Amino acid sequence: MNNTFLTTKLTPIVTIALCYILYLSGYFQMTIAAVLLLIASAIEYKKGLFKSLGFRWNKSSAKNLLLTAPLLGTLLFLFYYYVLVPVVTHFTGHPIDFSVFEVYTGNLPEILKILVYVWISAAFAEEIVFRGYLMSQFTKFFGSSNISLVCNILLFGLIFGWVHAYQGISGQIVAGITGMLLAVIFHIRKNDLWFNIAIHGFLDTVFLIFVYNGWL
Repeated sequence: MNNTFLTTKLTPIVTIALCYILYLSGYFQMTIAAVLLLIASAIEYKKGLFKSLGFRWNKSSAKNLLLTAPLLGTLLFLFYYYVLVPVVTHFTGHPIDFSVFEVYTGNLPEILKILVYVWISAAFAEEIVFRGYLMSQFTKFFGSSNISLVCNILLFGLIFGWVHAYQGISGQIVAGITGMLLAVIFHIRKNDLWFNIAIHGFLDTVFLIFVYNGWL
């Protein structure tokens, strides 16, 4: 068994399996998964670990991160809330369970705390895990054909929805579709992870504004 096989094939498989075991055990957190996948990337790509995930400053600009990304994040949230949510809940017959967020309504100190947490655990960690690592590894193993790309987007969109089980079946479906849209953006932007992180972060920021004002 050569070192190339260990670093490029066995390391990602073992690391992903470990994340799955943690999820089943109930001790899974997205930030922990992101750290594990960063370590796996460091083992496989060494100094090129950040580039392998899509952290490339030459692809990002202040305009993209501070203007385009906030705009797209806001539009994506509006599509999520005013289109996806009513359509999905109509077909499932079950409203999304947002009860976990009720404690933050009108509570400024708590909403600021959760805002920081969301940027870390959702914007950064989820994008590192789902777009930066898993999508890139799928392409490495199965190629970059159109069929592979569609399977890539669908598979990790479904898993992205699955990990949002606390929102009920409707929440899982809506989150899954949202994850697929983020994956499409990641592909169109040629794996620009900074851009995806910004979009995801601003999407969740608008979501928390709705939570704080009791608009959900």
